[in-house]
This record gives sequence, structure tokens and C-alpha cells, in this order.
Amino acid sequence: MTTEHQLLTVREVAESMRVSTMTVYRLIRDGDMPAIRVGKHFRLRAEDVESFLEARTVNAGLSAGGSTWPVA
Repeated sequence: MTTEHQLLTVREVAESMRVSTMTVYRLIRDGDMPAIRVGKHFRLRAEDVESFLEARTVNAGLSAGGSTWPVA
């Protein structure tokens, strides 16, 4: 059985996350975001980007200890 993956460019990921392309390259370099190298370029699976974002989602107003975050 074959599974088709939606592949995104670094620029597409950066635009969807609203960060610079250099930030995405840093995440790839540091091993925080898996990527596929195709020649000189990287492609990222949409599901890997979703997993990355889901793992870093926090509940609004709550810290790890359950108390509210301080107001800036």
C-alpha cells in the first residue's frame, strides 16, 4: 500500500508559520523539524509540520504548573 504525502517547500512552511525561511532552516539543522533533502533543496511533509506545531501548542493562560501566566 502506498501513502502519498503532501510535500511543502521551506518557503511555504515559513509563510504558514509566519516566520523567516532562516528559522525553518535552523529548525531543520537542529533536528527539531524533519525534512527530506531533494538535491539542494528541502521538502517537509505537511504531517510533520502539523506534528511539530501540535507538540509546541500551549493552553492559553496556563503554565505547566497549572497557575496563570504573569501579565506583561
